[in-house]
Amino acid sequence: MPAGARKEYELKITAITDIVVPIYSELRNAYISFAAMTASAVAVHTDLTRNGKPLTGYGFNSNGRYAQSGLLRDRFIPRLLAADPRGLLDATGENLDPAKAWQVMMANEKPGGHGERSVAAGVIDMALWDLVAKVEGKPLYRLLAERFHGGEYDEEVYVYAAGGYYYPGKEINGLVEEMRAYLDLGYSTVKIKIGGAPLADDLRRIEAVLAILGPGQDLAVDANGRFGRETALEYARALNHYSLKWYEEPCDPLDFEIHAEVARASENPVATGENLFSVHDARNLIRYGHLNPQRDYLQFDPALSYGIVEYLRILEMLRDHGWSSRRCIPHGGHQLALHVAAGLGLHGNESYPGVFQPFGGFADGVPVRGGRVRLPDDPGIGIERKQNLWAVFREV
Repeated sequence: MPAGARKEYELKITAITDIVVPIYSELRNAYISFAAMTASAVAVHTDLTRNGKPLTGYGFNSNGRYAQSGLLRDRFIPRLLAADPRGLLDATGENLDPAKAWQVMMANEKPGGHGERSVAAGVIDMALWDLVAKVEGKPLYRLLAERFHGGEYDEEVYVYAAGGYYYPGKEINGLVEEMRAYLDLGYSTVKIKIGGAPLADDLRRIEAVLAILGPGQDLAVDANGRFGRETALEYARALNHYSLKWYEEPCDPLDFEIHAEVARASENPVATGENLFSVHDARNLIRYGHLNPQRDYLQFDPALSYGIVEYLRILEMLRDHGWSSRRCIPHGGHQLALHVAAGLGLHGNESYPGVFQPFGGFADGVPVRGGRVRLPDDPGIGIERKQNLWAVFREV
């Protein structure tokens, strides 16, 4: 190359495709049924190849938020495809820069409105990070550690088994069998839903699960934001009679005053944040929710909150307010959050061993031992290592 000549870019996005995938299930939590739930799956195609195959990044959104087809197809995908390809590259000119892509996606978007558009942006952001890691030939957790965590990563990640939903006809015996199955898989912490039944019935469910736990095993409970002030506090006082891993989402995610009252009343740790989708809302929780940075847990989900680019801002904000990343344990139970937990030094990650397929769970053949899992060394997120999920992306 002649001296002073500019290197021609080597990576270009050639197409971005998406499909809607049903997550049909009869289960319900205290607030919603999942019978009609859907998710978006996205593929970012490029002009690069590896081993004779086109290099493609894959992304999807976590359960609990519907597919984002309109936002993806009308706003975010067209903006990326219309951008100057060189403007999406990093300083080397040989890889994409997800932060630059994020700025392109969010062009002409007003502040606020962190609801559904954060999910759509997060789907594409996941695919871009999967792609960036593949270009570098590294698993995403190592790439994140090298760029943002001083090269340090966790070789194993603590995971807990989320389940205990309200199924039609599923009584306490069925709940206990489900929790025992998770313990037999190697999990040391299990989580069940509360708030979808009267308090007395929920307490019986809690006591039945606690009765099968042994030393080093824990139970968490999740109200999914169901309660108003009086009920949230009534549950907090009732739960104080038990030693729980945490009391999750006691009230509406944006009602910080109730969060503060529950945090003062609860003798168990409080966990929340999965339905806060921006650094701004997360900051307000920290400012006004009066959570304890030595006791409580934060569950922001990178796949729902504009992706890793925004999640890095959330972690920076938390450090500024005296919180350790070790108090974060993302919602979602998916491979992206597992990589983020390992690469950025989080407390751990949620897991859905029995529900929300094909998106829930991790790579095939990765066992849970002592409540912890190891990550595969495949480049990217490793979606190709989860066969039922890979079947979806083959269609994309």
